[in-house]
Amino acid sequence: MSMKKSDLDKNLGMKIGGKMKAAAIPSRFGQDAAALPDRREQRRRDAAAGLVPFACKLPSDLVRSLQERAAAHEGGINGLVAELLVEGLG
Repeated sequence: MSMKKSDLDKNLGMKIGGKMKAAAIPSRFGQDAAALPDRREQRRRDAAAGLVPFACKLPSDLVRSLQERAAAHEGGINGLVAELLVEGLG
């Protein structure tokens, strides 16, 4: 006996729902999420390290160049910009 199209769709939905319930919780929502500091804690850590937020507008080609160089830099983009500013001002 063949099933109706709606019954096939219903069974497929139940199958997908079962797979979603059985799937593991992604780490960004699970226990690993508690390991990351929240924004307030991150600001507190930055202030203790003597870091101050500094925003400026730069041309897009310069930003792209900075991002490419920051990928290979050990301190990330923050470390690279700080190093370049020290060299430029010193």
